[in-house]
Amino acid sequence: MTFSFEKIAQVPGGSARRGRINTPRGVIDTPAFMPVGTQGTVKAVLPEAIRELGAQIVLGNTYHLFLRPGHELIQSLGGLHRFMNWDGPILTDSGGFQVFSLSDLRKITEEGVSFQSHIDGSKRSLTPESSMAIQKALGSDIIMAFDECIPHPADRDYVIKSTARSSRWAKRCRQAHPAGSVGALFGIVQGGMHEDLRRRSAEDLIDIGFEGYALGGLSVGEEASIMYEVMEYSLPMLPEDQPRYVMGVGTPENLVEGVRRGADMFDCVMPTRNARNGVLFTSFGKLSIKQARYRDDAAPIDPLCSCYVCRNYSRAYLRHLYQSKEILASMLNSLHNLHYYQDLMAQMRQSIELGRFEEFRREFYALREAGN
Repeated sequence: MTFSFEKIAQVPGGSARRGRINTPRGVIDTPAFMPVGTQGTVKAVLPEAIRELGAQIVLGNTYHLFLRPGHELIQSLGGLHRFMNWDGPILTDSGGFQVFSLSDLRKITEEGVSFQSHIDGSKRSLTPESSMAIQKALGSDIIMAFDECIPHPADRDYVIKSTARSSRWAKRCRQAHPAGSVGALFGIVQGGMHEDLRRRSAEDLIDIGFEGYALGGLSVGEEASIMYEVMEYSLPMLPEDQPRYVMGVGTPENLVEGVRRGADMFDCVMPTRNARNGVLFTSFGKLSIKQARYRDDAAPIDPLCSCYVCRNYSRAYLRHLYQSKEILASMLNSLHNLHYYQDLMAQMRQSIELGRFEEFRREFYALREAGN
């Protein structure tokens, strides 16, 4: 099976769409949320459990795996799939976002980015060509083009220069990883919060030609209203017959609004990172299990949730585990949050198929209002 995308349903008069991505390692039903396995693991959760939760694809991190244990080692041991015991599709990011976050330790040039490792301070570099080579060595099913994630706020002149450079890097990525190679290559639209620059970036990438397209440079400090505005005008710029991926996003509300505007794929560390900090997602909004009011609460995290954790454990027990700094707290909290995210996506896919997405969206927000 080669990489392809098919649209199954779309909301009448709207942009929300239900699709399917076909890859050699399996099908991805969209809209989809990808759990983040930064260092070859979704923290505190077994790969088998990730599959049971309904996830069909996970994300690996090029920057971190490049530094430790090294892509050559992973390749010698059969690739990232075998290394982490995951037989479904894997998307790897390009390393661009992590380099962006190392602003005090990196230097950007036309060639690429030189930086100091956050692990041992050693001098390293990433270029469009080396990012492609690393991701191919990992055995990625979806490879992301190397780009610069632009911070917010940013001077418009800088955004112009950076976006143009990312387009030149994207062309080098395509040359290093030609169409028809193993692993689909996605281009990343930059342009800051400027509609004209986003359009220019999208046009550049479409001219180059990719198997899918992503919106980068979101969830970098801007208000949600700005994020939604950028999605609103940027997603329609991308080809209808290819996947649209909004990178690094986000909250349950972000996902609902992204799907409403036509996004197909999302990823974020939020469900697992929040879980490790005692913050749980529910139908009624966020719940902080560390609060004293849950000390003797026999109820499940979310009475509307059917996950393993909600079927078997009380808020009181989960609070006890968290307060006691037990490893099981991170495991159970992560299971619940990931189940919540996967179930949310499943509900959206079904509502689009049934032509009732806007009704679903109203009910989604009504439950949150009821919880406040």
